[in-house]
Amino acid sequence: MKDVYLDYNATAPVRPEVIDFVASSMALVGNPSSVHGAGRKARNLVEKAREQVAALVGARARDVIFTSGGTEANNQALGFMSGHKHFVSSIEHDSLLKSSAETQLLSVDGNGVIDLKQMESCLKDSQPAFVSVMAANNETGIVQPIKSIADLVHEHSGFLHCDAVQAAGKMPFDKQTLGIDLLSLSSHKLGGPQGVGALILGPGIDCPSFLTGGGQERSRRSGTENVAGIAGFGLATEIAKTSLDEFQQLRTLQNKLETGLKQLSNSVTVFSENVERTVNTTCFSWPELSADKLLIQFDLASIAVSSGSACSSGKVKSSHVLKAMGVDDCLAGSAIRVSLGWNTRPEEIDYFLQVFEKIVKRHTGKASK
Repeated sequence: MKDVYLDYNATAPVRPEVIDFVASSMALVGNPSSVHGAGRKARNLVEKAREQVAALVGARARDVIFTSGGTEANNQALGFMSGHKHFVSSIEHDSLLKSSAETQLLSVDGNGVIDLKQMESCLKDSQPAFVSVMAANNETGIVQPIKSIADLVHEHSGFLHCDAVQAAGKMPFDKQTLGIDLLSLSSHKLGGPQGVGALILGPGIDCPSFLTGGGQERSRRSGTENVAGIAGFGLATEIAKTSLDEFQQLRTLQNKLETGLKQLSNSVTVFSENVERTVNTTCFSWPELSADKLLIQFDLASIAVSSGSACSSGKVKSSHVLKAMGVDDCLAGSAIRVSLGWNTRPEEIDYFLQVFEKIVKRHTGKASK
Protein backbone atom coordinates (compact mmCIF):
# COMPACT_ATOMS: atom_id res chain seq x y z
CA MET A 1 0.00 0.00 0.00
CA LYS A 2 1.05 3.58 -0.63
CA ASP A 3 2.41 5.50 2.39
CA VAL A 4 0.03 5.34 5.36
CA TYR A 5 0.12 8.34 7.66
CA LEU A 6 -1.15 7.67 11.19
CA ASP A 7 0.62 10.43 13.11
CA TYR A 8 -1.96 13.22 13.15
CA ASN A 9 -1.21 14.20 16.74
CA ALA A 10 2.30 15.14 15.65
CA THR A 11 1.02 17.14 12.69
CA ALA A 12 -2.05 16.71 10.56
CA PRO A 13 -1.78 16.85 6.77
CA VAL A 14 -2.79 20.30 5.56
CA ARG A 15 -6.24 20.23 4.00
CA PRO A 16 -6.21 20.88 0.23
CA GLU A 17 -8.56 23.85 0.51
CA VAL A 18 -6.27 25.37 3.14
CA ILE A 19 -3.25 24.95 0.88
CA ASP A 20 -5.09 26.79 -1.89
CA PHE A 21 -6.17 29.57 0.45
CA VAL A 22 -2.68 30.01 1.91
CA ALA A 23 -1.27 30.23 -1.61
CA SER A 24 -3.77 32.90 -2.63
CA SER A 25 -3.14 34.79 0.62
CA MET A 26 0.59 34.80 -0.05
CA ALA A 27 -0.09 36.55 -3.33
CA LEU A 28 -1.28 39.62 -1.41
CA VAL A 29 1.49 42.19 -1.00
CA GLY A 30 0.02 44.42 1.70
CA ASN A 31 1.28 44.76 5.26
CA PRO A 32 -1.74 44.41 7.57
CA SER A 33 -0.62 47.51 9.47
CA SER A 34 -0.66 49.68 6.35
CA VAL A 35 -3.65 51.96 5.77
CA HIS A 36 -3.76 51.68 1.97
CA GLY A 37 -5.98 49.26 0.09
CA ALA A 38 -3.44 46.44 -0.09
CA GLY A 39 -2.83 46.72 3.64
CA ARG A 40 -6.55 46.67 4.37
CA LYS A 41 -6.96 43.47 2.36
CA ALA A 42 -4.26 41.80 4.42
CA ARG A 43 -5.81 43.12 7.64
CA ASN A 44 -9.18 41.71 6.63
CA LEU A 45 -7.65 38.24 6.27
CA VAL A 46 -6.12 38.44 9.75
CA GLU A 47 -9.31 39.68 11.39
CA LYS A 48 -11.48 37.14 9.59
CA ALA A 49 -9.18 34.40 10.88
CA ARG A 50 -9.37 35.86 14.39
CA GLU A 51 -13.14 35.48 14.27
CA GLN A 52 -12.90 31.93 12.94
CA VAL A 53 -10.43 30.83 15.62
CA ALA A 54 -12.52 32.42 18.36
CA ALA A 55 -15.67 30.71 17.09
CA LEU A 56 -14.06 27.28 17.31
CA VAL A 57 -13.77 27.54 21.09
CA GLY A 58 -16.56 29.97 22.01
CA ALA A 59 -14.28 32.95 22.67
CA ARG A 60 -14.34 36.63 21.75
CA ALA A 61 -12.32 37.56 18.67
CA ARG A 62 -10.69 40.46 20.50
CA ASP A 63 -9.17 37.99 22.99
CA VAL A 64 -7.28 35.98 20.34
CA ILE A 65 -3.53 36.63 20.20
CA PHE A 66 -1.83 34.98 17.23
CA THR A 67 1.46 33.25 18.04
CA SER A 68 4.00 31.05 16.28
CA GLY A 69 2.29 27.94 17.66
CA GLY A 70 1.17 26.09 20.77
CA THR A 71 4.61 26.14 22.38
CA GLU A 72 4.82 29.93 22.33
CA ALA A 73 1.23 30.21 23.55
CA ASN A 74 1.95 27.89 26.47
CA ASN A 75 5.15 29.70 27.41
CA GLN A 76 3.45 33.07 27.35
CA ALA A 77 0.48 31.84 29.36
CA LEU A 78 2.77 30.97 32.24
CA GLY A 79 4.61 34.23 31.82
CA PHE A 80 1.44 36.23 32.30
CA MET A 81 0.94 34.73 35.74
CA SER A 82 4.47 35.19 37.05
CA GLY A 83 3.19 36.51 40.38
CA HIS A 84 1.27 33.32 41.18
CA LYS A 85 2.26 29.88 42.33
CA HIS A 86 2.27 27.60 39.27
CA PHE A 87 0.72 24.12 39.27
CA VAL A 88 1.08 22.01 36.14
CA SER A 89 -0.21 18.50 35.57
CA SER A 90 2.53 15.89 35.36
CA ILE A 91 1.47 14.83 31.85
CA GLU A 92 1.68 18.26 30.21
CA HIS A 93 3.64 19.06 27.07
CA ASP A 94 7.28 20.01 27.62
CA SER A 95 6.47 23.59 26.61
CA LEU A 96 4.80 23.86 30.01
CA LEU A 97 6.86 21.44 32.07
CA LYS A 98 10.16 23.05 31.06
CA SER A 99 9.08 26.69 30.93
CA SER A 100 9.56 27.31 34.63
CA ALA A 101 11.70 25.67 37.30
CA GLU A 102 9.23 26.78 39.97
CA THR A 103 6.18 24.83 38.83
CA GLN A 104 4.73 22.16 41.10
CA LEU A 105 3.46 18.98 39.48
CA LEU A 106 -0.10 17.75 39.93
CA SER A 107 -0.54 13.99 40.06
CA VAL A 108 -2.64 11.80 37.78
CA ASP A 109 -4.08 8.34 38.33
CA GLY A 110 -3.27 5.16 36.41
CA ASN A 111 -5.44 6.31 33.51
CA GLY A 112 -3.86 9.74 33.35
CA VAL A 113 -6.78 11.62 34.90
CA ILE A 114 -5.89 14.52 37.18
CA ASP A 115 -6.08 13.86 40.94
CA LEU A 116 -8.64 16.46 42.03
CA LYS A 117 -8.09 15.82 45.74
CA GLN A 118 -4.37 16.49 45.50
CA MET A 119 -5.03 19.56 43.40
CA GLU A 120 -7.50 20.91 45.94
CA SER A 121 -4.97 20.39 48.71
CA CYS A 122 -2.38 22.36 46.74
CA LEU A 123 -4.81 25.17 46.02
CA LYS A 124 -5.77 25.55 49.68
CA ASP A 125 -2.18 26.34 50.56
CA SER A 126 -1.38 28.56 47.57
CA GLN A 127 -4.00 31.18 46.86
CA PRO A 128 -4.29 32.58 44.31
CA ALA A 129 -2.66 29.97 42.10
CA PHE A 130 -2.16 29.48 38.38
CA VAL A 131 -3.05 25.98 37.17
CA SER A 132 -2.32 24.52 33.74
CA VAL A 133 -3.98 21.30 32.59
CA MET A 134 -4.21 20.09 29.00
CA ALA A 135 -7.69 19.23 27.77
CA ALA A 136 -6.60 16.10 25.88
CA ASN A 137 -3.24 14.41 26.16
CA ASN A 138 -1.13 14.21 23.04
CA GLU A 139 0.17 10.69 23.80
CA THR A 140 -2.83 8.82 25.22
CA GLY A 141 -5.76 10.98 24.16
CA ILE A 142 -7.06 11.08 27.74
CA VAL A 143 -9.66 13.85 28.18
CA GLN A 144 -9.51 15.73 31.46
CA PRO A 145 -12.60 16.90 33.43
CA ILE A 146 -11.85 20.53 32.62
CA LYS A 147 -15.12 21.94 33.95
CA SER A 148 -14.59 20.31 37.36
CA ILE A 149 -10.98 21.48 37.39
CA ALA A 150 -11.99 25.03 36.50
CA ASP A 151 -14.67 25.12 39.21
CA LEU A 152 -12.16 23.97 41.80
CA VAL A 153 -9.49 26.45 40.67
CA HIS A 154 -11.94 29.36 40.74
CA GLU A 155 -13.32 28.28 44.12
CA HIS A 156 -9.82 29.00 45.43
CA SER A 157 -9.48 32.29 43.52
CA GLY A 158 -7.05 30.82 41.00
CA PHE A 159 -6.66 30.98 37.23
CA LEU A 160 -6.85 28.07 34.80
CA HIS A 161 -4.84 27.76 31.62
CA CYS A 162 -5.77 24.97 29.25
CA ASP A 163 -3.63 23.59 26.46
CA ALA A 164 -6.38 22.62 24.01
CA VAL A 165 -4.05 21.85 21.12
CA GLN A 166 -5.18 18.20 20.93
CA ALA A 167 -8.83 18.83 21.86
CA ALA A 168 -10.17 21.80 19.91
CA GLY A 169 -11.58 20.73 16.56
CA LYS A 170 -11.71 17.10 17.67
CA MET A 171 -14.52 17.36 20.22
CA PRO A 172 -17.09 19.97 21.27
CA PHE A 173 -15.13 22.59 23.17
CA ASP A 174 -16.43 25.87 24.59
CA LYS A 175 -14.04 28.02 26.58
CA GLN A 176 -16.71 30.00 28.39
CA THR A 177 -18.85 27.01 29.36
CA LEU A 178 -15.80 25.16 30.67
CA GLY A 179 -14.59 28.17 32.67
CA ILE A 180 -11.11 28.45 31.12
CA ASP A 181 -9.16 31.67 31.72
CA LEU A 182 -6.41 31.20 29.12
CA LEU A 183 -6.35 28.78 26.19
CA SER A 184 -3.65 27.60 23.78
CA LEU A 185 -4.27 26.41 20.21
CA SER A 186 -2.11 25.24 17.31
CA SER A 187 -2.92 25.35 13.61
CA HIS A 188 -1.07 22.29 12.36
CA LYS A 189 -3.00 19.88 14.57
CA LEU A 190 -6.19 20.89 12.74
CA GLY A 191 -5.12 20.56 9.14
CA GLY A 192 -3.75 24.10 8.98
CA PRO A 193 -0.20 25.30 8.27
CA GLN A 194 2.67 24.85 10.71
CA GLY A 195 4.19 27.78 12.57
CA VAL A 196 1.01 29.52 13.73
CA GLY A 197 -1.15 29.22 16.82
CA ALA A 198 -3.03 31.32 19.33
CA LEU A 199 -3.26 32.24 22.97
CA ILE A 200 -6.82 33.15 23.88
CA LEU A 201 -7.55 35.24 26.94
CA GLY A 202 -10.61 35.36 29.15
CA PRO A 203 -12.52 38.42 30.32
CA GLY A 204 -10.57 40.34 32.93
CA ILE A 205 -7.23 38.70 32.13
CA ASP A 206 -4.57 41.40 31.80
CA CYS A 207 -2.05 40.63 29.08
CA PRO A 208 1.32 42.37 29.20
CA SER A 209 3.24 42.68 25.97
CA PHE A 210 5.59 39.75 25.35
CA LEU A 211 7.12 41.09 22.12
CA THR A 212 7.68 44.82 21.82
CA GLY A 213 7.94 46.79 18.63
CA GLY A 214 5.24 48.04 16.30
CA GLY A 215 2.29 47.34 18.56
CA GLN A 216 0.61 44.57 16.58
CA GLU A 217 -1.95 42.26 18.20
CA ARG A 218 -3.26 45.15 20.33
CA SER A 219 0.33 45.74 21.53
CA ARG A 220 0.41 42.27 23.05
CA ARG A 221 2.71 40.65 20.46
CA SER A 222 4.50 43.02 18.14
CA GLY A 223 5.83 42.06 14.75
CA THR A 224 4.30 41.87 11.29
CA GLU A 225 1.68 39.14 11.30
CA ASN A 226 2.12 35.89 9.38
CA VAL A 227 -0.83 36.76 7.17
CA ALA A 228 -0.91 33.65 5.00
CA GLY A 229 -0.36 31.30 7.94
CA ILE A 230 -3.01 33.04 10.03
CA ALA A 231 -5.47 32.94 7.14
CA GLY A 232 -4.87 29.21 6.72
CA PHE A 233 -5.26 28.70 10.45
CA GLY A 234 -8.59 30.48 10.36
CA LEU A 235 -9.93 28.38 7.51
CA ALA A 236 -8.71 25.17 9.16
CA THR A 237 -10.58 26.04 12.37
CA GLU A 238 -13.75 26.80 10.43
CA ILE A 239 -13.57 23.46 8.63
CA ALA A 240 -12.84 21.66 11.89
CA LYS A 241 -15.85 23.28 13.55
CA THR A 242 -18.23 22.30 10.77
CA SER A 243 -16.76 18.78 10.56
CA LEU A 244 -16.98 17.81 14.24
CA ASP A 245 -19.65 15.17 13.65
CA GLU A 246 -17.59 13.68 10.85
CA PHE A 247 -14.50 13.62 13.05
CA GLN A 248 -16.37 11.75 15.78
CA GLN A 249 -16.93 8.92 13.33
CA LEU A 250 -13.25 8.07 13.76
CA ARG A 251 -14.38 6.24 16.91
CA THR A 252 -15.37 3.35 14.64
CA LEU A 253 -11.84 3.12 13.24
CA GLN A 254 -10.33 3.51 16.71
CA ASN A 255 -12.42 0.60 18.00
CA LYS A 256 -11.50 -1.48 14.97
CA LEU A 257 -7.82 -0.78 15.51
CA GLU A 258 -7.81 -1.59 19.22
CA THR A 259 -9.95 -4.71 18.87
CA GLY A 260 -7.69 -5.93 16.10
CA LEU A 261 -4.51 -5.29 18.10
CA LYS A 262 -5.76 -7.30 21.08
CA GLN A 263 -6.96 -10.13 18.85
CA LEU A 264 -3.52 -10.42 17.30
CA SER A 265 -1.70 -10.65 20.63
CA ASN A 266 -2.85 -10.97 24.23
CA SER A 267 0.32 -9.07 25.21
CA VAL A 268 -1.09 -5.81 23.84
CA THR A 269 -2.00 -3.14 26.38
CA VAL A 270 -4.09 -0.15 25.31
CA PHE A 271 -3.51 2.70 27.72
CA SER A 272 -6.46 4.58 29.24
CA GLU A 273 -8.91 2.49 27.25
CA ASN A 274 -11.59 2.56 29.97
CA VAL A 275 -11.84 6.32 30.36
CA GLU A 276 -12.79 9.15 28.02
CA ARG A 277 -10.30 9.71 25.23
CA THR A 278 -10.26 11.59 21.97
CA VAL A 279 -11.65 9.41 19.21
CA ASN A 280 -8.50 9.54 17.12
CA THR A 281 -5.77 8.49 19.58
CA THR A 282 -4.59 5.03 20.56
CA CYS A 283 -1.48 4.49 22.66
CA PHE A 284 -0.62 0.82 22.97
CA SER A 285 2.27 -1.33 24.10
CA TRP A 286 3.50 -4.67 22.83
CA PRO A 287 6.38 -5.61 25.15
CA GLU A 288 7.82 -8.21 22.80
CA LEU A 289 9.68 -5.40 20.99
CA SER A 290 10.98 -2.00 22.06
CA ALA A 291 9.29 1.08 20.62
CA ASP A 292 12.21 2.03 18.40
CA LYS A 293 12.29 -1.44 16.82
CA LEU A 294 8.53 -1.40 16.31
CA LEU A 295 8.77 2.00 14.66
CA ILE A 296 11.40 0.68 12.25
CA GLN A 297 9.17 -2.29 11.36
CA PHE A 298 6.22 -0.02 10.63
CA ASP A 299 8.35 2.49 8.75
CA LEU A 300 9.73 -0.25 6.51
CA ALA A 301 6.11 -1.02 5.66
CA SER A 302 5.52 2.68 4.82
CA ILE A 303 3.45 3.36 7.94
CA ALA A 304 4.09 6.54 9.92
CA VAL A 305 3.32 6.32 13.65
CA SER A 306 5.00 7.72 16.76
CA SER A 307 6.71 6.26 19.78
CA GLY A 308 5.61 6.73 23.34
CA SER A 309 9.29 7.28 24.05
CA ALA A 310 11.52 10.27 23.39
CA CYS A 311 15.01 9.95 21.96
CA SER A 312 17.74 12.13 23.41
CA SER A 313 21.44 11.88 22.65
CA GLY A 314 20.93 8.43 21.17
CA LYS A 315 19.24 7.08 24.28
CA VAL A 316 15.62 6.02 24.62
CA LYS A 317 13.77 7.59 27.53
CA SER A 318 10.40 6.36 28.72
CA SER A 319 7.49 8.71 28.17
CA HIS A 320 6.99 11.10 31.08
CA VAL A 321 3.24 10.72 30.53
CA LEU A 322 3.27 6.96 31.01
CA LYS A 323 5.72 7.29 33.90
CA ALA A 324 3.35 9.71 35.64
CA MET A 325 0.59 7.14 35.15
CA GLY A 326 2.70 4.52 36.95
CA VAL A 327 3.32 2.38 33.85
CA ASP A 328 6.29 0.05 34.30
CA ASP A 329 9.43 0.57 32.23
CA CYS A 330 8.89 -2.50 30.08
CA LEU A 331 5.48 -1.38 28.87
CA ALA A 332 6.46 2.27 28.58
CA GLY A 333 9.55 1.35 26.57
CA SER A 334 7.46 -0.37 23.91
CA ALA A 335 4.65 2.18 23.66
CA ILE A 336 3.43 3.25 20.23
CA ARG A 337 0.97 6.02 19.45
CA VAL A 338 -1.39 5.75 16.50
CA SER A 339 -3.32 8.92 15.78
CA LEU A 340 -5.98 9.30 13.11
CA GLY A 341 -7.43 12.33 11.40
CA TRP A 342 -9.49 13.93 8.68
CA ASN A 343 -8.01 11.85 5.85
CA THR A 344 -7.72 8.45 7.56
CA ARG A 345 -9.41 5.65 5.63
CA PRO A 346 -10.63 2.21 6.84
CA GLU A 347 -8.24 0.41 4.50
CA GLU A 348 -5.31 2.11 6.22
CA ILE A 349 -6.34 0.56 9.54
CA ASP A 350 -6.68 -2.81 7.80
CA TYR A 351 -3.17 -2.45 6.41
CA PHE A 352 -1.75 -1.41 9.79
CA LEU A 353 -3.22 -4.54 11.39
CA GLN A 354 -1.91 -6.73 8.57
CA VAL A 355 1.59 -5.36 9.14
CA PHE A 356 1.30 -5.82 12.90
CA GLU A 357 0.17 -9.40 12.38
CA LYS A 358 3.32 -10.08 10.37
CA ILE A 359 5.45 -8.48 13.09
CA VAL A 360 3.82 -10.64 15.75
CA LYS A 361 4.29 -13.80 13.69
CA ARG A 362 7.88 -12.92 12.91
CA HIS A 363 8.84 -12.42 16.55
CA THR A 364 6.65 -14.94 18.35
CA GLY A 365 5.92 -17.60 15.75
CA LYS A 366 2.18 -17.05 16.07
CA ALA A 367 -0.21 -14.39 14.89
CA SER A 368 -3.07 -14.55 17.37
CA LYS A 369 -4.12 -15.67 20.80
